[in-house]
Amino acid sequence: MKKHLYALAAVAAVSGTASAVTLSFEGVKVPQTDQEKRSILASPQVTVDGKSYPIGYHVIARSGQRIGKGIFGQIFDKEGKPVYNKDGSVKISNSNDFASLIKKGEKLFMVSHFETRPAAVYITELEQNRETGDLKPLWTRNIDFSKYNGLWVPCAGSVTPWNTHLGSEEYPPNARKRDAQGNIDKYYAPMADYIGGDLKALNPYDYGFVTEIKVLDEKGHTEAQKHYAMGRFAHELAYAMPDQKTVYMSDDGTNGIFGKFVADYAGDLSSGELFAAKWKQTSATDGGSADIEWVSLGKASDTQVRAALDKRPLFDDIFEVAKRAEDGSCPAGFLPSNYRAEIECLKVKEGMETAASRLETGRYASMQGATVEFAKMEGITYNPQKHEAYMSISRVEKGMEDNMKRGKKKDKYDKGGNNDIRLPWNHCGTVYRLGLDAGYNVVKMQGLISGTPMPKDADGNSCTLDNISMPDNVTFIPNSDTLIIGEDTSYHQNDMIWAYTLTDKKLTRIQTTPYGSETTSPYYYPDVNGHGYLMSVVQHPFGESDEDKLQNPDEAHAYTGYVGPFPVIK
Repeated sequence: MKKHLYALAAVAAVSGTASAVTLSFEGVKVPQTDQEKRSILASPQVTVDGKSYPIGYHVIARSGQRIGKGIFGQIFDKEGKPVYNKDGSVKISNSNDFASLIKKGEKLFMVSHFETRPAAVYITELEQNRETGDLKPLWTRNIDFSKYNGLWVPCAGSVTPWNTHLGSEEYPPNARKRDAQGNIDKYYAPMADYIGGDLKALNPYDYGFVTEIKVLDEKGHTEAQKHYAMGRFAHELAYAMPDQKTVYMSDDGTNGIFGKFVADYAGDLSSGELFAAKWKQTSATDGGSADIEWVSLGKASDTQVRAALDKRPLFDDIFEVAKRAEDGSCPAGFLPSNYRAEIECLKVKEGMETAASRLETGRYASMQGATVEFAKMEGITYNPQKHEAYMSISRVEKGMEDNMKRGKKKDKYDKGGNNDIRLPWNHCGTVYRLGLDAGYNVVKMQGLISGTPMPKDADGNSCTLDNISMPDNVTFIPNSDTLIIGEDTSYHQNDMIWAYTLTDKKLTRIQTTPYGSETTSPYYYPDVNGHGYLMSVVQHPFGESDEDKLQNPDEAHAYTGYVGPFPVIK
């Protein structure tokens, strides 16, 4: 108890620092006309300490665009050959996602995810007008992940304090379902294109990790890594804290975990200790709140886990499986898991603890008693002024309810688990405040702002239009009081990006996106050669809804760009 009280006192001691500036955006309206709904609307002006600056949305590149000798978003196989669609056309991904800005010497580069199967990450050199801040692409090329058997569904990301691109692999394939032909399901099947059609040449354990990309020199040479030591689950985003050792990881699955990795050495994520959160609920109101404890999943290194991977393990090499009793209990010697809402009784085979913790992290965390009930965890960001972090959860549902599914009785998502989280269903989602101790250890989690459900209107909106809906990624503007919240929602016809002022709890809509697209990975860069940028990617227009409104194929190309440029905010 004394230790817990000390942690709370430390939170209070480092919180509450006054913001350096006042910042406000000129808001944008909800799109009304068909033209507005197929366009990108963005705030035209930001005011900093009473002085106004013109901003807007600026496109750097669109998927399928030729930039130098490369085509932005083109997909390649393991041999570096183009992948083709069934109609014989070259495969281009319209699923642009996170895009980082990385300075190397006098050069500026952008590293961009394409969230497909097979996937791609591109490096693009940018030309910056030092006077106006305008960014233009000079050349682009695909980054090779062939030594890792390719890349899988890279979603959100971040930039580390040591200036590297930290990426992700979302929704890893369920290795238990792999059949003799190497198949798992329709979602996994497209990976055959990466390997010449033979899924048996792949192992599902190759996918589901945090990735890191270093820009090595001013020519744009890169080094790509998968950090096996950080665990395998549905990584939405990994965010490194300023101590350069503590990294928080969100799980965008159903019945997922909240992960933490503490590296052995600052700026080196190749070895360390992995943890999963334990939610100790203190309230069910306003999105809920809890004290957070951390369950250790042990220490490991990339080298150790890669050695296990090189043996091409199968699920049955790691676990024994027993049948669960009618009352939900497991036989002696077996532990329960409800990861992904799959109720299982498992035993780790002798000598396979490291493989279990890093290749089956969600299952292993559940067996160790961690909370495996989180639903669609998304972005994470840090506020240095208040020494606190924020994380969004798109929908408070299923495992986060109390033996419910969308407000109706159903025990599937809590059966076989702890039922630690017991909150009212809210399909519009919640952004949470993460309280930190004097270091960077999360000790509290509390609802900060939640979306508001409403009856579905004629346009399909079922979350109020003056509030967030299914919050996705978040970013904080340093030296201000402003949290940026993006959406990945089915409940606003047009997804939106919001500026949320922490002190007065004011929401301002600052961007909207076309029909059927997501506002993926807003990320703020406070000072790139004297200019600030809010990166903003518009993923797969007309791809998730309103497909019938597509008037020509060019409209479907995704946008990678930014809101800004901003003045440097000090």
